[in-house]
Amino acid sequence: MIVDDDCRMRRKLERLLLNSGYRVLKAESSEMLLETMGHTPLDLIIMEAALPGLSGQETLSKLREGKQRCPVIILAKTATTDDVIKASKLGAYDYVLKPFVDQEMLKLIGMALETGRFMRSPVSIDQDPVQTSGDHLVGRSQPMQAVYKAIGRVAPTDTTVLIRGGSGTGKELAARAIYQHSKRVNGPFVIVNCVAIPESLLESELFGYEKGAFTDADRQRIGKIEYADKGTVFLDEIGDIPLSTQAKLLRLLQEKSIERIGGKRPIQTDVRIIAATNADLEAKIKTGGFREDLYYRINVVSLSLPALNERVADIPLLADYFMAKFSTSLGVRNPGILPEAKAILKRYHWPGNVRELANTIEKCLIFSKGRPVSAEEVSYLVSGKETVQIDIPENFDAVVKRWVRNNMSSGKSNLLTDLTDHVTRLIIAETLTACDGNRSQAAKRLGVSRPTLLYKLAKLGLDMPPSEETDK
Repeated sequence: MIVDDDCRMRRKLERLLLNSGYRVLKAESSEMLLETMGHTPLDLIIMEAALPGLSGQETLSKLREGKQRCPVIILAKTATTDDVIKASKLGAYDYVLKPFVDQEMLKLIGMALETGRFMRSPVSIDQDPVQTSGDHLVGRSQPMQAVYKAIGRVAPTDTTVLIRGGSGTGKELAARAIYQHSKRVNGPFVIVNCVAIPESLLESELFGYEKGAFTDADRQRIGKIEYADKGTVFLDEIGDIPLSTQAKLLRLLQEKSIERIGGKRPIQTDVRIIAATNADLEAKIKTGGFREDLYYRINVVSLSLPALNERVADIPLLADYFMAKFSTSLGVRNPGILPEAKAILKRYHWPGNVRELANTIEKCLIFSKGRPVSAEEVSYLVSGKETVQIDIPENFDAVVKRWVRNNMSSGKSNLLTDLTDHVTRLIIAETLTACDGNRSQAAKRLGVSRPTLLYKLAKLGLDMPPSEETDK
């Protein structure tokens, strides 16, 4: 919704948005906006600061009191530092001076809409979801049960969380689930992809800058962290943040304050940090690429997401979920997946994890032409890719069967856990020995992440000395 008492500005913004495929509502006053919001859900509000009647700041206060999760971009002909700070504290997504550049405004609108969608879209923790609306963390496997329990324990707190896992394992979904189940759910949820933003721009994106701080800094800008006051900031791929920015993040976590580029005074801010990485931070610390003191500040609670090949039993559930989800979004009938096709999906290694599985299922649905997805179609899509091939000794099955029967006859329980832990302990110990204690190399050969290997070492009581020279 565009809220401006200037009809020319309303028309200009309306044309810009309509030409970009957006649906637009218009209002001349804050009162009209608030009346509309009573019966019409909005995704974004673009509002003039100096409106007749209720001002922009007064309207922001009312929106905040009503716990509206709708980003607001404020437009103004002029603005003092106090105006910008007050609007930011009241939850304004950004403060834009007129006249604006159309392409820059469209980019800002896209970012604001994405932020609003993440704030409003719940992430359900469902072992076997029957609904396809919204986003879901799916899986019944033991590693996923551990993830669900960790989210449940940490979400209600304000504790800093480090989410670890490979690309495509669902780190962003886990972060959103923590936010959705936290006491900060009515505050902003801001995602910062630390890899996608150039190093030269990342610091200003996070902390903002003062007018004149550098060339082209023709006005003051509020950073993502300051905007997210009383909310949550998700720093995706924190391992790629440059050292100079790491120092500022450390100050934020220690002192709850930031300083804009070119600023002369600290600004108190209340945000929760959730960070994620697929990097080996411990190895980065050894090579000087990551600050050890920051590592301990962000690693208060660590949550490890398993790779898909560590929870193979969940693949059929995920395949059914994605088939239902994509058939809804594509507007086609869900033909289902044949059991033999699911068996092939379970044998594939999935280096791209859940994201790769989702892409594969979407392709299967498109090419199935309404028929149940067959083994041949799945084989075609994963042909030429690495599959899991395990050389099992001929007498292995017989040994396991004999062990089970002997222990059952003696009345023992917990057979599955005992045998699984015993075999896992043997495999990990032998792999580490073969890798001369190099845990990173052993994790790669085992097909698990390094954090997962460290977790299993602790859980199984394996005290294997690491290789000091080569464990990188």
